[in-house]
Amino acid sequence: MLQAIDIKKRFGDNEVLKGVTMRVSRGEVVAVIGRSGSGKSTLLRCLNHLETIDSGSILIGGQAMVTTGEGGKPQYLRERDLRGLCLKMGLVFQDYNLFPHYSVLKNLTAPQQLVLRRSPQDAEQTAMLLLEKVGLAEKAREYPCNLSGGQCQRVAIARALAMDPEILCFDEPTSALDPQLTQEVLAVIRQLAREKRTMIVVTHEMNFARDVADRVIYMENGLIVEDGPAHQILGDERSAAIRAFTGDRAD
Repeated sequence: MLQAIDIKKRFGDNEVLKGVTMRVSRGEVVAVIGRSGSGKSTLLRCLNHLETIDSGSILIGGQAMVTTGEGGKPQYLRERDLRGLCLKMGLVFQDYNLFPHYSVLKNLTAPQQLVLRRSPQDAEQTAMLLLEKVGLAEKAREYPCNLSGGQCQRVAIARALAMDPEILCFDEPTSALDPQLTQEVLAVIRQLAREKRTMIVVTHEMNFARDVADRVIYMENGLIVEDGPAHQILGDERSAAIRAFTGDRAD
């Protein structure tokens, strides 16, 4: 479904990604964990074309978004084709990124009409179904300023789903929330996992990653250090590196 091969990315003198290779299969939930500055969010932004890579290849559904040839310079698809391919990816940010001057409903309908060219009626029908799904149908006419952080994040999830992505990405979706609101958001993501949605979740919620993810990727210093089944990476036999990261140790 998605392949990233030898992805490298630097900002000035800071090499953030040092050769990252990963894959995500259809219907798989992959949790990406690691310390701040390990490259998790940058990787997600590169996969969604919010950042351009310095070298490597990214393929979505077998189609190359970007490749790097012998010259060492990445070659992206032409703009029109790139936009279409990027629509297969959806991203939920940690700070929601809702339009404050739009109602909850319009936050969902406007992108559908602008990008997918849906009629106002079809866009609203889709929006209301998704707001019902995340438990916020009664908030459709409210504005983001009148919602809790957890409600805003659930609206952001509904907005991403409204664009019919094949792969849904989350960049630490609960990092700005208190424990109770965190559980509201994680409950929605758990439901999406039960529906076999293809998802990449950058998270610091270890219990969630262990219980919901099919695979866990552990990043450190711009590299993938461990990649395996969640029960193995975060289970009782987890490595010394994971124990150090999670703050526990073997007896």
